[in-house]
Amino acid sequence: MISFDSLTLKAFTEESRDFLTGARIQKIQQPSRKEVILTIRNHSQSRKLYININPQSAHVCFMSKDNEVKRGVVIPQKPPMFCMLLRKYLENAKISRINQPPYERILELYVETFNELSEKIDLCFAIEIMGKHSNIILYNYDTNIIIGCAHNVGAEKSREREMAGTLPYVYPPKQNKLDIMPYNGEIDYERLSDNFYWFSHYFAEQCRNQPLEKLKSFVQLENLSPVISADFSEYSLFYELLRGGIRQNSVNDMIDCYYAHHINLDKFSALQSNYIAEVKRKIKKVKNSLAKMEQQAQNGSSYDKFRLFGDLIMANLYNNPDYSDKITVFDYENNKDITIKLDATKTLKENANVFYKKYNKDKTSKLKLEELGAGLKLNVEYLEQVLYSLENAKSLEDLAEIIPELDDKQSKEKVLTKPASPLEIELNGYKIYIGKNNRQNDYIVSKLGKDDDLWFHTKDCAGSHVLLKGSNPPDSVILKCCELAKQYSSASTSSKIGVIYTKHKYLRKPPKANPGYVTYKNEKEIIID
Repeated sequence: MISFDSLTLKAFTEESRDFLTGARIQKIQQPSRKEVILTIRNHSQSRKLYININPQSAHVCFMSKDNEVKRGVVIPQKPPMFCMLLRKYLENAKISRINQPPYERILELYVETFNELSEKIDLCFAIEIMGKHSNIILYNYDTNIIIGCAHNVGAEKSREREMAGTLPYVYPPKQNKLDIMPYNGEIDYERLSDNFYWFSHYFAEQCRNQPLEKLKSFVQLENLSPVISADFSEYSLFYELLRGGIRQNSVNDMIDCYYAHHINLDKFSALQSNYIAEVKRKIKKVKNSLAKMEQQAQNGSSYDKFRLFGDLIMANLYNNPDYSDKITVFDYENNKDITIKLDATKTLKENANVFYKKYNKDKTSKLKLEELGAGLKLNVEYLEQVLYSLENAKSLEDLAEIIPELDDKQSKEKVLTKPASPLEIELNGYKIYIGKNNRQNDYIVSKLGKDDDLWFHTKDCAGSHVLLKGSNPPDSVILKCCELAKQYSSASTSSKIGVIYTKHKYLRKPPKANPGYVTYKNEKEIIID
């Protein structure tokens, strides 16, 4: 990701000067520790000034609604302390002017507001976009004393510039560079960013071999034509430096679209990895529990011998004395004599009852373990389906549909609201719907399917529900649906997999079943090789 440089900030400042000057700050929100949103109104319109001080994606711009969704902005119910501080001083305040200190990546909003005594005070809201040193500072312009910072900087972090409430605000140390405008000498393109202001490492690389007069025109922002490369890997303020890219309507649109795209990718990648790891942990935990239950059930599988012991004792009740420590009887089931150890303090009948109780107890335990084991197997299948959906998610919007399924406190029985549209394919006049996650699978089965439609799913593995709309489809269409069911499943790379299909009227969703789970009957199977 390209670092936000001083020349880009200069272009944004000049472009936004008219709107920001004289504007009112209506609302202040802080989605995260490194993000602040100011809703600013002027010229009969409201715009959201988005400030990001994350070292990897630090920038400032007016955020569009679409890019707000891309950034995954979520406003917390309880605002952080810094947000409360900003609201106290800046809500309904007027921005009197804006400024960018020479050559710096700092945007200053000078604000007129009033204190508790209705006395006018002048504040400065400084947005510092400087990589790992990025910060947001509110300080009193008259006294130059800091009121608060997004994050404090102590002496252990910086020996030259401490930042905290009650300390004086000072600019960063000046860099030992030259202003290119009065310069008329030779240009060392290898050290362009080291020798001159306004040229970041990336921008200097873009300007390689450009004549001196052209470099000066770039610094003066002449012939601005913002552009983003088609793959969003880079951007430029000048189309001639990035030919073949996508032209943008404004500098703000360039900044907004470029950084929203990369924030979306970063958040998506991080969230996807975290949730995949979480689901894998759950699957491992459930499988361990299942293995323990199966082992316990196996250990208790000899409960039939207790019933046999009880029966043999009762059959020989009057042929043997009570209060014996053992008894030898003929085992009519296995056709041999066996010796049964007894409790010498009990009668034969009491010993028989002890064996019957053990038999009933072990039998009940085994049935209960089998029931719990069946439930755990269904849970493993469900989690593997969720894992498949997570691994095949393509955006934050896809994850947003899957994440509620991971909330253990949330009821599995949800009101079915329409999710994002499932994948739709048209083939020979037939419509085919493919669910990308359990919510879409539920929607396909519950809302889109009719009695004679065909439903497809891979056998014994996680995958998408595939629905073929229409009656009496030809074999070629059925085969294509089977291939799609294999393609959109966890067995997509397998050399051979079975695909089952049946009519929609033969599907049933059990009460309180996991999302995406159905039972079926009258199914047929096709092996896709």
